[in-house]
Amino acid sequence: MNFIMISPNYPENYWMFCRGLKKYGATVLAIVDTAYDNLLPELKENIDECYVVSNFNNYDEMLRAVGYFTFKYGKIDWIESNNEAWLDLDARLRDDFNVKTGFSYKTIQEYQSKAAMKKYYEKANIPTARYDLVDSKENALQFAKKIGYPLVLKPDHGVGASFTYTIKNDEDLIKYLDLTKEHQMILEEYIEGDVFTLDGVCDQEGTIRYLNSLEYVGNCMDSVQYQQSIGAYTTFTISDEYRSIAQRTIHAFALKNRFFHCEFFRLTKDKEGLGKKGTVIGLEVNFRPPGGFAPDLMNYAGSLDVYDIWAQVLLTQQGDYMHIARESAGFAGRRNSIAYKYRVEEIEKMYKDQWIATTYLPEAYAATMGDVTLACRFRTVEERDSFFVIAFQESTRKDRNK
Repeated sequence: MNFIMISPNYPENYWMFCRGLKKYGATVLAIVDTAYDNLLPELKENIDECYVVSNFNNYDEMLRAVGYFTFKYGKIDWIESNNEAWLDLDARLRDDFNVKTGFSYKTIQEYQSKAAMKKYYEKANIPTARYDLVDSKENALQFAKKIGYPLVLKPDHGVGASFTYTIKNDEDLIKYLDLTKEHQMILEEYIEGDVFTLDGVCDQEGTIRYLNSLEYVGNCMDSVQYQQSIGAYTTFTISDEYRSIAQRTIHAFALKNRFFHCEFFRLTKDKEGLGKKGTVIGLEVNFRPPGGFAPDLMNYAGSLDVYDIWAQVLLTQQGDYMHIARESAGFAGRRNSIAYKYRVEEIEKMYKDQWIATTYLPEAYAATMGDVTLACRFRTVEERDSFFVIAFQESTRKDRNK
């Protein structure tokens, strides 16, 4: 089994995918954009050979790299990165080297369109927000008149909250359409709901072998736009309803042998045309693991290794982790621009028995996840809830005058 892993050097924890592949018998062939001597020792130990390119965006270099591995090792069976930035690249290389174990370029282009996703959610019997794929200001204004404000404007192809805006009136709409005119934007009705995820690994039949759920503390879009605090945690349990929603979604998108990251709204009030309070609304599907250190939170919560599970399912079609006992692991992302009541060191001391790690994030991650993240593992809901209250509590004038 010849498995090409693209960019296992970044994020740094992705070397663990290679470890799993080696464990289950694959020949692991890495393509990296970092000098070999600068790679983590753990990555070097878990690959059979490494090809260094100057830039993953140089497709000629990537062709030469895969061509070299093909010449030396024979037919390539897998090409994966598990990284949103390189899903298109993975697919192009699969097409050019006749690798059938993942998406074609045509398929991934459609799947990454938020507008195109909606028909698959419909197939899964999951409602979605009404939308307009913006082709003119006039049509966008007509949609706004029909649906009413507020609305959400975001890129049709895009990840996270970049170039995503809450639109409150006609003036906002015209302003932000002008700012984003170089992008294909989608305009959607605003959903008042909590965001949660269903993430996991499915096998070659699309059957989910491992499933996790993340709940957010705070609003991801507001966190990026207004630099607010943000947090997330894994849930102790996953209801039968949510398991069914996840499996219907995976089958509707015909996902096979993949890590997936599905995002949903849960209505916090009745919404005409969508459903009653508590109804689940499809937001988007990402065809890779959840970002940041979410995979590590899954590991702490379930006392397992999702990097290993992914490799086990892909290479052996074995393993069933759907009904494991779990705790809850989460992180609180704090901003340097906010004056908090408690210092990091104080919170570490308060939650020393639950502590996982304190991480000071580089700018690339800080915009979304905060400048410093505090991660803990919890045994009870009460313990978890008190942690987020304390972590995000802002100081008062009285506190600052002490």
